[in-house]
Amino acid sequence: MKTALVSDVHANLDALETVLRDIEQAGADRVFCLGDLVGYGPEPNECVARLREVCAEAVIGNHDWAALGRMDTLAFNAYARAASDWTSRTLNEDARAYLAALPLFRSMDEVRLVHASPLEPERWTYVLSFLEAMRQFEAFPERVCFLGHSHLPTVIEKPDESGEVDTLPFPENEPVVLKPDARYIVNVGSVGQPRDRDPRAAYVLYDDVEHTVMLRRVEYPVERVQEKIRAAGLPVFLAQRLGEGV
Repeated sequence: MKTALVSDVHANLDALETVLRDIEQAGADRVFCLGDLVGYGPEPNECVARLREVCAEAVIGNHDWAALGRMDTLAFNAYARAASDWTSRTLNEDARAYLAALPLFRSMDEVRLVHASPLEPERWTYVLSFLEAMRQFEAFPERVCFLGHSHLPTVIEKPDESGEVDTLPFPENEPVVLKPDARYIVNVGSVGQPRDRDPRAAYVLYDDVEHTVMLRRVEYPVERVQEKIRAAGLPVFLAQRLGEGV
């Protein structure tokens, strides 16, 4: 079965619709969402409704939690805090109910889904170092943990129980083979706000028959989203960064 994994949509409907068209063309059998459906972007209700239609599984992210009033946003930077406050005021009841029902993680077969990290997922830890990755591998029994949060597409491999972790090359449109005797943490990147200096939307295809993951990048109308952000009265920086992929 081929699964499309999306994350960090961040209320960017234009990016989401472009990705969903690419997912259909790629022949994916199902779609999983790894959280942060909202935050930063100008169309939170529309994105939640669309993801609710297409996602077979989904988990909640920290910006979703913040929009529901479940966490203090003092740790956010000023732009994120302003966007979170705007999102909280803008969300309709249907979107709130859907987000509120999402779990922190899901586990199925050999796969775990979580937004930030499998160890204490409610702490929203970034997995950005080998030391942190080693800690996180101890927190889930499944073969592969898919996550988002940092917006940086990454494949981290742990060869065996005693082996050191390593980061594998993750070029777009080239399948990365998952070895049968190894375990993995895969960051699927961001649909709505890439931060790896590539402004194209990112997502991952997972083939559990061929045992591969593939990074996909798609262009979307960034300028149109930037106009929507400004029209909504959100911080101008949130529009600017979309064009730079930062």
